[in-house]
Amino acid sequence: MFKFAHNNLNVLDLERSLKFYKEALNLTEKNRVNCGDFILVYLADKYNSQHRLELTWLADRKEPYNLGDNEFHLAFTTKNFKDAHALHEKMGCIVYENKEMGIYFIEDPDGYWIEILPDDTDF
Repeated sequence: MFKFAHNNLNVLDLERSLKFYKEALNLTEKNRVNCGDFILVYLADKYNSQHRLELTWLADRKEPYNLGDNEFHLAFTTKNFKDAHALHEKMGCIVYENKEMGIYFIEDPDGYWIEILPDDTDF
């Protein structure tokens, strides 16, 4: 038997990414591992789900990560889709909307796409 533990995203500027994830998705730091040449930060939602987002910062990394066609993404649901959309519009981070499906995507500081969908979406 298996259960999800976390997803990892590598980031260039850890503080900028932490600020983005706090402002855009209300994720908070739950744990940090500092190994000198890299830092791992685990973020959690306010519902205390067991799943974490792991941000990895590498000390020697200076160039942006190659995300290919950016076909992979994280997804978050929200009970207040309208307010979330307004916040993300104000932040200027919406990169794609599919109004027919009732979803949109935001982009983090490193170019990763994050899908936002209503809480009542049937997967």
